[in-house]
Amino acid sequence: MTELTELTAVQLVDGYRKGGFSPVEVTRAALERAERIQPEVNAFVRITAEEALAQARESADRWRRGEPAGLVDGVPVTVKDILLMRGAPTLKGSKALSEKGRWDEDAPSVARLREHGAVFLGKTTTPEFGWKGVTDSPLSGVTRNPHDPSRTAGGSSGGAAAAVALGAGPLALGTDGGGSVRIPAAFCGIFALKPTYGRVPLYPASAFGTLAHVGPMTRDAADAALMLDVIGAPDARDWSGMGPSAASHQGVLREGVRGLRIAYSPSLGGQVRVQPGVSAAVRRAVERLARLGAYVEETDPDLTDPVDAFHTLWFSGAARVTQHFGPYQRESLDPGLREICGLGARYSALDYLAAVDVRMDLGRRMGRFHESYDLLVTPTVPITAFEAGAEVPKGSGHRRWTGWTPFTYPFNMTQQPAASVPVGVDGDGLPVGLQIVAARHRDDLVLRAAHALDAVTASGS
Repeated sequence: MTELTELTAVQLVDGYRKGGFSPVEVTRAALERAERIQPEVNAFVRITAEEALAQARESADRWRRGEPAGLVDGVPVTVKDILLMRGAPTLKGSKALSEKGRWDEDAPSVARLREHGAVFLGKTTTPEFGWKGVTDSPLSGVTRNPHDPSRTAGGSSGGAAAAVALGAGPLALGTDGGGSVRIPAAFCGIFALKPTYGRVPLYPASAFGTLAHVGPMTRDAADAALMLDVIGAPDARDWSGMGPSAASHQGVLREGVRGLRIAYSPSLGGQVRVQPGVSAAVRRAVERLARLGAYVEETDPDLTDPVDAFHTLWFSGAARVTQHFGPYQRESLDPGLREICGLGARYSALDYLAAVDVRMDLGRRMGRFHESYDLLVTPTVPITAFEAGAEVPKGSGHRRWTGWTPFTYPFNMTQQPAASVPVGVDGDGLPVGLQIVAARHRDDLVLRAAHALDAVTASGS
């Protein structure tokens, strides 16, 4: 019999409806798993066991009455400690923030999940203010990979990815400003979606501006579609949020990929050096998409690495986060974060606007690209998980995390939907992720292609 912690959210809701098990049983199992994995992988900054069990009992009562509150009633979920969650401090991986406060407000995505009856297991780890592509912080230490604890889980939503991978809740909320749901999803072997910017409302607004997205982290695309149908509802607190979705994201999953035009770019035109094991796993998955009826062409988008412009935007945002910190608070910061804040504080308004110009041109190029191709497929990350506690792989020559994430941050600049789909492992048994990118507002195409890959992977084809 499948353990309760191995079931997807879709399966849990179906089980509740049929009376096969209760939200209380599921929540107890998820909490036991969370407590068991915490010493080894360090996925949580706070496990809210008492509150979760109270929510589960309320959910069980609703299901007994045949009156579920919503689409995910009774489903365990975790929240990255960047997002506000009522009743728990949100310290963002930083010793510079204080636990004191009322903590009586939910972020929009958390509020929507609460309205739909979700059970909140706790807050997951993040690097300080989500600034880098791995998860370690002065506040909570190092988060480790569920497949090999000597390696990183990735970041910045590393705790969320590790929790999902190890069965501590099938749904997790993450944030993504440069790859932060997709990178850890690839390293931990789960699914994650960065929706079109504004599809999921965000409040308070991120200091990283319109680079920052909120997205679902799950085991598969079906759970992500379910979660997106919940968290994608509008919220008046987000001035840049989109209106309600025209259709259910779950409803498009079975449309498949037949007839879709897919551009496969294995290395962005030779700009990226990709590990052989990653290349092989991604290519096999692309071949499966072709067998499912997609028109696949190996070609590259018209883009050059926008890393300098991204750094201007990203480092400026980091400087803004810490602008009002005193000497003691600055001294407590992650040294890498303190360094980029210093750089960001020296940029002028003209520097920032020049980076915006690069961003707009990149968006124009990708808009034209998607006139010819429905989807772009690349590796999510050109490598597999490396040593835990390091920002960059040893001996790589990279200075910052952006050196090894060239496939992810360009699509934060363009605000396009992008997902990481698990497509196997390399020769060392470490997970590999494939990235699927679509034109803005075509989250449906990303989910369709990911679901098609999930189906053939599950069938062993």
